[in-house]
Amino acid sequence: MSTQHDVADVPDISGAGRGALDGLRIADFSRVLAGPYATMLLGDLGADVVKVERPGIGDETRAWHPPADSDGTSTYFLSVNRNKRSVVLDLATESGREQARALVAECDVVVENFRPGTMERLGLGYDELRARKPELVYCSISGFGSGAGASIPGYDLLVQAVGGLMSVTGAADGEPVKAGVALVDVITGLHACLGVLAALRHRDATGRGQRVEVNLLGSLLSAMVNQASAFAVAGVVPGRMGNAHPSIAPYETFPTADRPIALAVGNDRQFAALAVAAGDAGLALDDRFRTNADRVAHRAELRDILTERLGAAGADHWSTVLLAAGVPAGPVNTLDDAFAFAGRLGLPGIVDIPAAPADGEASRPSRQVAHPIALSETPAQYRLPPPRLGRHTTQILHGRPDEPRP
Repeated sequence: MSTQHDVADVPDISGAGRGALDGLRIADFSRVLAGPYATMLLGDLGADVVKVERPGIGDETRAWHPPADSDGTSTYFLSVNRNKRSVVLDLATESGREQARALVAECDVVVENFRPGTMERLGLGYDELRARKPELVYCSISGFGSGAGASIPGYDLLVQAVGGLMSVTGAADGEPVKAGVALVDVITGLHACLGVLAALRHRDATGRGQRVEVNLLGSLLSAMVNQASAFAVAGVVPGRMGNAHPSIAPYETFPTADRPIALAVGNDRQFAALAVAAGDAGLALDDRFRTNADRVAHRAELRDILTERLGAAGADHWSTVLLAAGVPAGPVNTLDDAFAFAGRLGLPGIVDIPAAPADGEASRPSRQVAHPIALSETPAQYRLPPPRLGRHTTQILHGRPDEPRP
């Protein structure tokens, strides 16, 4: 089974074969984005993910629309909930909590992103569940940790603001700007995946589970990489530079005759090639631009020169010319262009997941963004479309024989 496809080249997604995480079962108490993104990725790799939802409401993102699919289901919810089965449990009742404990007893992993202390109040905290099942891996995702920041709501926009990301995003003379997607949630979800897999490795070696804790703020500070290091090591507090880079030039977007183009010139050889391709080979010999440090020091002058040169043709022309010369360059695409570009390169794009046969009319096909990891022996699988609320409650709680576990 290949995962390299685009809209026009849909692969076989029958789910035949064993995933890398086949046999792993996850009780997923998470909602919104960071947790569901993590559990979806694990589900793609073969884990059986049981999504625990509130009666009548479910995951909040079910109501986050527009946009929605033809059945009125939020595309936000659909984006992070494939390869899961939905069970409705009322955790406000003792019977619901007991059902949750019974579910966890059959699982290898718990993932939750309630405000710190909530699961403990429900009798579903790590210490209580570990006493029942010492090999359990328990992943808690929070906004600001379980200590002094436990009461602060963990919303991506808030973390982008207080975590410094907005301070380095946007034009130098403009206001701070958030990223165009909930990037911190996604990064935190990836960290949660890494932590869970590391804990499972340890469990398999020792028989002992452990608690995995990740938080949005810590994940963002780690993901700030060179900007965070500039402060930690040199005391530099970076600011907004638009699309420019604090340490490399030219490494930003430039206008062309039609739309912007991005140039990512990372070394002197690439800059010399850019100069030749732009029709001004002497630029690479100019004392202002000989080295990267020179170019950073004279960034404004270099930008003016390149803007004039690149204005002679459109972004597609320059992309073709510059890539042929070995210069990293490409147009600023809209999302439809981005998927088309990935398809031309044979990279993962979009998959169509058919309705689950056992679900009958309760299931419907779903168009999904492909899993990004290619594994040669155990590729990602697309077994189940995002579930309707509570679709699998009877199957999971009562084990109906006509609905086998995926």
